[in-house]
Amino acid sequence: MSENAEREMDITIMAATDADDLSEVDDAAVSPFEGEGADDGIGAPTLQAAIEALLLLADEPMPAMILAAATRSPVEEVEETIALLARQYTEQGRGFDLREVAGGWRYYTRANCSPVVERFVLDGQQARLTQASLETLAVIAYRQPLSRGRVAAVRGVNVDGVIRTLIARGLIEEAGHDGESGSILYRTTNYFLERMGISGLDELPPLAEHLPDLSDLEDILDSVATGE
Repeated sequence: MSENAEREMDITIMAATDADDLSEVDDAAVSPFEGEGADDGIGAPTLQAAIEALLLLADEPMPAMILAAATRSPVEEVEETIALLARQYTEQGRGFDLREVAGGWRYYTRANCSPVVERFVLDGQQARLTQASLETLAVIAYRQPLSRGRVAAVRGVNVDGVIRTLIARGLIEEAGHDGESGSILYRTTNYFLERMGISGLDELPPLAEHLPDLSDLEDILDSVATGE
């Protein structure tokens, strides 16, 4: 065999060897998160990270089933992970916690951080509900479903404009019609529960304690209904 032929054979063998080495490296190359929650189709380093990212993006509470579908994970595993995250946030004394409200999960600032949050909000230019809107919303929240006429009877003033404002804010919605008068009935929305930070209306504070002027609401409504 000539010297040139031997040289070409050596180059070919070396190239083949290098290719085998590269193949072994490729096979061995794994995610840098291997052993620390590698991406197995979740789309994030870990299931915890995926859930945190989704909840930070959400503009409304996300049910565990939705989170499970988004992360391609079993619902039970997602629920366990959410419970673990909530526990970790509490143990670490974070400024936020993870709560289940209105059928889903969402981040909220922690109660012991309310002074700084309130100071920030009050110092800003945040549009807040008027006293009239708050009173009307309270009447509907505690006695829903309720017609516009009955709300007006309780407050003693016309509430048409306030009702429109509350609907525009997404805090109340239509809930059918009264069987006798045919008037539209109104109720609070899931967004109302979300903004209040509660899971259901049964978690509303006692009426008499916070709204003393409406402690006789039942008698007032009965008198309106009977015309007495």
